[in-house]
Order: sequence, then structure tokens, then C-alpha cells
Amino acid sequence: MKKLLLGDEAIAQAAIDAGLSGVYAYPGTPSTEITEYIQNSQVAKERNIHRIWSTNEKTAMEEALGMSFMGKRALVCMKHVGLNVCADPFVNSAITGTNGGIIVLVADDPSMHSSQNEQDSRFYAKFAMIPCFEPSNQQEAYDMVHAAFDYSERVHLPVLMRVTTRMAHSRAVVEIRENAREQNKMNYDAKSSEWVLLPAMARRRNDIVTAQQKELERDAVESKFNCFTDSSDHSLGIITGGIGINYLNECFPEGCPYPVLKISHYPLPKQLMRKMTEECDNVLVIEEGQPFIEDSLNGIMPGNAVIKGKFTGDLPRTGELTPDIVKKALGLPIGDCHAKSEYTVPRPPALCQGCGHRNVYAALNDVLKDYPNARVFGDIGCYTLGALPPYKALHSTVDMGASITMAKGASDAGQWPAVAVIGDSTFTHSGMTGLLDAINENADITVIISDNLTTAMTGGQNSAGTNKLEAICRGLGLSDEHLKTVIPLPQNMPEIEKILREEINYHGVSVIIPCRECMQTLQRHLREKKQKGGQKK
Repeated sequence: MKKLLLGDEAIAQAAIDAGLSGVYAYPGTPSTEITEYIQNSQVAKERNIHRIWSTNEKTAMEEALGMSFMGKRALVCMKHVGLNVCADPFVNSAITGTNGGIIVLVADDPSMHSSQNEQDSRFYAKFAMIPCFEPSNQQEAYDMVHAAFDYSERVHLPVLMRVTTRMAHSRAVVEIRENAREQNKMNYDAKSSEWVLLPAMARRRNDIVTAQQKELERDAVESKFNCFTDSSDHSLGIITGGIGINYLNECFPEGCPYPVLKISHYPLPKQLMRKMTEECDNVLVIEEGQPFIEDSLNGIMPGNAVIKGKFTGDLPRTGELTPDIVKKALGLPIGDCHAKSEYTVPRPPALCQGCGHRNVYAALNDVLKDYPNARVFGDIGCYTLGALPPYKALHSTVDMGASITMAKGASDAGQWPAVAVIGDSTFTHSGMTGLLDAINENADITVIISDNLTTAMTGGQNSAGTNKLEAICRGLGLSDEHLKTVIPLPQNMPEIEKILREEINYHGVSVIIPCRECMQTLQRHLREKKQKGGQKK
């Protein structure tokens, strides 16, 4: 059976077909569609596959470890910066090992379309000493998921599977297996001597995993996903992998005249790389992301070949690759490019018309006119657009949850007023602990949790804190006297501004929760309600 699928959807379909028992994830572009596909799958519903969003990537990774501990297969999905959030359990998962197979799917975002940095997740796999798979097309992504689950259970290690934005969000026809594999039966084969990471026990596992690296490299050399294709012209050799092979193929539609080594299974197959550097005069490394392969090639096995790539400037160090960029590196002519029309005007992103965040920023800006030294610390979400015109309301945005902790640190330094703006989903993701720090020290900060009842920036997924934010704040120790809720509407602006002034002038922790549903999810809910009404008739 054939289906037209996004790369993300091919991964999700493969996981279902490979006997998945649970997907654990926090929404993050470009990985979100994987979990959404499983959530909407009738087969996943019939099989009772776990498919509820986790509060953050760390909880997702740990929940997947629990699933694996009981012998069942789990998929963890996140974007690249989410891997930072779950780094502790991720790195330790190599030491515990796996019982049921685990795939940690990480979607990197070169060119930072919706991200704070361009980090390359392959470094995490090397650091944690676990295998990494990187598909080059949608069909390979589908096949690779099946292979990765099997491999995880064979070597008793999780497998990091890396995709990039174009791979995740482009479509192709994929051949789907007719019969889905049954889910693993629950078992008690996990050994506490391996999963209880007391130093004495962890040292034994660390020795085992370190010794296992030779086996993993040998498997990479023999992997069907790594392919050396020879050619008669050895003046140049090309090493590529992931989506880079597609750009190379576009440069040579009749076939590449040079030897090509495609790498999609890590650790790096050094034997195959050495063959390339020993037989070719020059080697060009074409890889999406950071110069991971190129760095190893320079440091380990340059041979007599001249290594070219991102370090040498033949390819750019930042941003996504394109066929034209690769053509230029190969010395091939680039097609004519059309100049931008004078009538094409860039349109920066903006908060939706009617969005409650707009009212929050309008009120905050009006109040802070009376406090010329005020500093406002922002966070990650669609409300981050408050940093742009017309509001220009934020002075910083660093990572998920940093608004509250940065405001506290600024207050510790003597700053007043110090205001934090954070969204509901980001607050439960990683803002709660920062608020606890602030409450424990009664820091002189004002926290605004702008609640639109959803995880809006990534498409309106359920938010873990919906209808719980006040209870969470109270549970953390915040007094009712300085916990205020408002409805961000134009007619309520005088009330909102009054509360903001009162809480800024209170020298201690206060939390204000403006709550109004996201315009996008509201419209969707109204459409669904209308459709249900029509069906009843």
C-alpha cells in the first residue's frame, strides 16, 4: 500500500506499524506532526497506543524509559532544543540501556525557522554513546523506524533518529507494510542492577557501553543505510548524508561522476570514510547542520585528500543547504534567479487580530510608562512576538521558562520593577520551578502568566495547565492576596492596568493571570460545534 506522507507522518506511520505502545512528546516545530498523526490514527486508537502530550521533553523521555522498562516500544519526539531539556535522562538512558526499544526522534531546525539556535543533535548521540539514524527521504524514514526499534532491542540502547526541517515537512509517496507488527508483551526482563544508577552499578554499565562502541561502529560500516558508490573519477570524493544526498542528486540527475559515501547510520563508519580519503584527491563533505562529519574527517583520517566543506568556506556554516549552494561548492553553473519584485514587501509575523496577548502588552506598556527603568523578561511562545512592533514590550527571551528566573535574578541584582511574561504551556513546561524559587525568597517580581488555554504557537495542542494555573501557584506557596486573574478585553483595560500597578508596587512575588482563549482554537471549536449541530439535524 502506498501513501503520500510528510517525513514526520512517515515516521509516525512506521512507529504504529512497528508495534509502538506509546508516543511521548511536547509540541515543537518541526516535530509536532508526528504525535498529531498518531493521535488522529484510528489504528492507534484501536491498539490503545499512549498518545497524550507530556508536560515537557524531560517528562516525555522518562515516561518512555518506564515504557521500555516494562518491555514495550516507545517513541519520544521533540525539536532540537527540547533535547537540551531532556538531556539528563537521555544521556543516562545509555547507561540504563533498554528493554523495549526506544527511538528518540529529534527534529533539527537549520536556518532557525522557529528556533533559538541551530544546534546539531548528532553531537548528543556521540556524547551519550548511542547510535544515531538520519534518513535521507520519506521512504527511508519509514524503513528506518522499523530497523531502529529492532536495533534498539538488539544492542539494548536507545536510538536517536535525527531529521531536519525539510525532511520533516516535505511529502513523498511511501510504501507502507501491509501487516502491522504486534506490540511487545509486557515483561520483567529489566534488571535493577542496570537501571538503578548508583555509582557502583553505573560504573559497570559505563564500562559495558564504552566497550560496545566498537560493535556499534562495525554495525555502521555494514549498515544498509550507509552506502559507498564508486566511480572512475577520483579527483573528488563526496561524503554526504540525510537530506544532503538529495541536493547532490539534483546537481547530477544523470548520476554523480565521483565516488559518493552516503552516511545515515552513526557512529561514523570510519572504515568507509578512510577508503574515501585514501582513494580521492579531494573530499567534499555535504551535511545539513554543523560540520559533524567534516570535523571527524579532519581530526581522524584526512589521509592525502584535501578536505572541503563548511570549515573551508566551500559550504556555508549557517542556514539550510540548497541545490544551488551545493552546485556552487561543486563548481557547477547555477541557474538564473529571478530578482525580487519591488512590489514584494516582507511581512513580519504578528499576533493575531483579537488575540488576548495584545491587550496584555497594551496594558503593560501603558503602565510601564510610569517606570522608565522597568525591565520585562519574555519567554518562548507566540507571545514572544510582543518583542516586535508595535509593542516592543520585551527585553529578553532566552529559553523555555527563563522569564521568571531571569526576572528573579535581575531583582536579586537590584532591578525594580522586574516583570516576567510567560504563557500557560511554557509555565507548566519549565516555569513552575522558577516561580517556586521566587516564592521561597519572596523575590520582588511581577509574573504575568498569559493564558490562552492552549499551546498556540505549535498549532493549538492541549496545554497541561489549563484550568489549573491558580491551583499550581497556590500549591507553590503564593498567597491569594497577590494572585489575580483578569480577562484581557479592551473594555477591561482600566481594571487590568490598576491591578498591574498595584502588584508592581507590591515588593514581593505576585502573579497576574490574564485568561482568554486563543483566537485560532476558538474559531476551530466554533466550526466543530457548528458541524456537530448540522450532523444532529
